Amino acid sequence: MDNFPAYKTISTADLIPYARNSRTHSDVQVAKLAASIKEFGFLNPIITDGENGIVAGHGRVMAAQKLGLEALPCIEAGHLTDAQKRAYIIADNRMALDAGWDNDLLKIELQDLDADGFDLTLTGFDLDEMAALFDELVDDNNQEKEQNLEEHENQLLLQFESEVQLEEWFSKFEQMDGVTCKIL
Repeated sequence: MDNFPAYKTISTADLIPYARNSRTHSDVQVAKLAASIKEFGFLNPIITDGENGIVAGHGRVMAAQKLGLEALPCIEAGHLTDAQKRAYIIADNRMALDAGWDNDLLKIELQDLDADGFDLTLTGFDLDEMAALFDELVDDNNQEKEQNLEEHENQLLLQFESEVQLEEWFSKFEQMDGVTCKIL
């Protein structure tokens, strides 16, 4: 294909959502998209049908509205037939689901971003997802710690759901006579 469509700017208020769009966007996802747009800029244009109807980018438009953006970069796909437009709306969303992750490389990237002090939630992963991703590393570290603990008598290993909970209990145990505490 030699003929790439040009970008143009369309007023956010003039964009028309596709009434039969089967893809849903939760408030949480829209908030993530808004945070991404705020951090990185609006890098992924909206695809329209040549008459301001949204073909792809419904969630991004919702996020832009939440941010109060008045105009958005768009690409017109007016060359699509009605059937092609409807099929593309589904295909664009569905094909993204077929992509996978190289978890080892993803962990390296996230660790490096974390070391740089970057807010990892801006990657779109929530804290539970990142915790699950790093479970293997945590499990390996915990096994090593448990082996070390087995060498010592009269020890208790506690695991908490949050850092706040850990700190609360640490303070309680630290005040007890005959108890030595340290956070692993």
